[in-house]
Amino acid sequence: MNIGKAAAASGVSAKMIRYYESIGLIAEASRTDSGYRDYSDKDVHTLRFIRRARDLGFSVEKMTELLALWRDRGRASADVKRVALEHVEELERKARELQEMSMTLKHLAENCRGNARPDCPIIDELSADGKSDRTPKTRRRSGATGNKFEHLGPVVSAQAKRSSYGAREQ
Repeated sequence: MNIGKAAAASGVSAKMIRYYESIGLIAEASRTDSGYRDYSDKDVHTLRFIRRARDLGFSVEKMTELLALWRDRGRASADVKRVALEHVEELERKARELQEMSMTLKHLAENCRGNARPDCPIIDELSADGKSDRTPKTRRRSGATGNKFEHLGPVVSAQAKRSSYGAREQ
């Protein structure tokens, strides 16, 4: 079947199929006499496997590992489980980071008056240049800890310090 039909049957776009071929995630498709890619049912099955792995958030590197395990009929299920559990840990880490960012932004939004005046802690935080530990407004409110998120409260402050906002301080 041609690339359009393979894309429709697998749920992977033609562009992504070409990309997966170019990086070696899938084997190059055979070609018809006129030069068009020709995909087998086995190729479509592989593309469906990749789509499901991608839908679960696996990286290309991990998809490569999973494909190798899938093709290895003598694999140990412990190896597959290890890959899955490593990915669960990564997803949970990302979920924690997203939750921390959400809490920080929610707190900033709660402290923004949302009126016609230009003062806004959201803009203040986003525009901080990172040259000092604290923005001018937080210098007044912060104690001796030097934690630029201290004014956000202890929980949000500690979480924000670990989130990507804190990364620029390093």
